[in-house]
Amino acid sequence: MPEGDSVYRLAARLRRSLDGHVLVRGELRVPAHATDALDGLRVIGHDTHGKHLLTRFDAGLTLHTHLRMQGSWTVTAPGRALPRKLLPDARVVLAVADGPTAYGLDLPVVDLVPTRAEAGGIGHLGPDPLRGDWSAGEAVRRPGRAPAERVSAGLPEQRNVAGFGSLWANELCFLRGIPPDTRMADVDVPALVALGARCLRFSATHPGAHQVTTGNTRKGEQHWVAGRAGRPCLRCGTTVQVRAEVPGDPGRRRTWWCPRCQPPGSTG
Repeated sequence: MPEGDSVYRLAARLRRSLDGHVLVRGELRVPAHATDALDGLRVIGHDTHGKHLLTRFDAGLTLHTHLRMQGSWTVTAPGRALPRKLLPDARVVLAVADGPTAYGLDLPVVDLVPTRAEAGGIGHLGPDPLRGDWSAGEAVRRPGRAPAERVSAGLPEQRNVAGFGSLWANELCFLRGIPPDTRMADVDVPALVALGARCLRFSATHPGAHQVTTGNTRKGEQHWVAGRAGRPCLRCGTTVQVRAEVPGDPGRRRTWWCPRCQPPGSTG
């Protein structure tokens, strides 16, 4: 799932391919920027904040993109091109001379803004464990503004902490032994945030560890509960439960849990 650690890894890959190079072809295939040519601009860096990717150019411009659920990026080697059947899905094309080409496919958010105005697109986000300006204190304070909110909804709320999505919310609830419907007011938020920050950093930076919460990289066993509905809990054997969504949840998030490992009343 494209969460903060996924985008962090993506930025590292694009950094290796594009940073420091001048674009010989730079296209934004979206109506709002169809006439904005990036040819001749130098890519000076990639940054992330939560699930948002920022590609900065030397002309004082920033390309702000977001994967949401359907977007992706692919990088082709020098002399290679994207398969023809995928070309209609390309919303961004960034090519460097005698080098690779990066394609942003089916991206729901593509915006070109002055670098000085980046905050207009990301200023609402909470602290990000993968950034140098991470503030654990602020990450603990923000969820407290909605004490009645369910932890499975409050944790992936990007205004609270940027980078956690549904997968991490469900896995962290399991690891802390918290029923996902527990109110934020009844949770040990500092412990939950500290564990989440450690997990996200490990997932983002260690080879083979991306979103592997169990320590087991075998297919179907990388997660404790997420995506395991109807299967036995890897810890106790109880059948993992799932709920499609809770009425009124704008994120329409799925919730997975083990009834035995996350007993009612547990606050982590």
